[in-house]
Amino acid sequence: MELKKMQKQPDKLCLVVPCYNEESILENSASQLLAKLASLRESHLAGAGSFILFVDDGSKDRTWEIIAKLHADHPAEVSGLKLAANRGHQNALLSGLLAAGKEADAIISLDADLQDDIDVLDQFMRESLAGCDIVYGVRSDRSSDSFFKRFSAESFYRLLSVMGVKTVFNHADFRLMSRRAIEALSAY
Repeated sequence: MELKKMQKQPDKLCLVVPCYNEESILENSASQLLAKLASLRESHLAGAGSFILFVDDGSKDRTWEIIAKLHADHPAEVSGLKLAANRGHQNALLSGLLAAGKEADAIISLDADLQDDIDVLDQFMRESLAGCDIVYGVRSDRSSDSFFKRFSAESFYRLLSVMGVKTVFNHADFRLMSRRAIEALSAY
């Protein structure tokens, strides 16, 4: 009898995108993310039912209206979560992660302006399929950032290090978390 290695089925993926006053870039970002989601499915890196969850953090502009239209145009691939008021980026991100963790096997958080390279999502999903519960996206090049942004980011990471906080330098909010990791996070 020959035993064959079972290959894990592609995960149902959710891209969590916190949004605050993003009307000027949201349609373009959504278009790129929808194309990337299709590519991940075609490559068998993301499973059927994978979707994007836009979290509106109390925007004052047309952000929610755009999310609602994207959902109407792509009901199976775009969902929205509207917070009652602006609660800050981290609270919007956490709300999206917890909501997505109820439906998806793998959750990737990224900024609405797509400042991080979405082509890296293929590698994130390969790592997820290999069994990783958390995959960090770490920026290797900050040359496109302004001097102030580079200086403040580097100062922030150095300050945390001096205080004894264990961090991954330059990783920000660009990461993949498994449902299991989200469930552990929700226990806090």
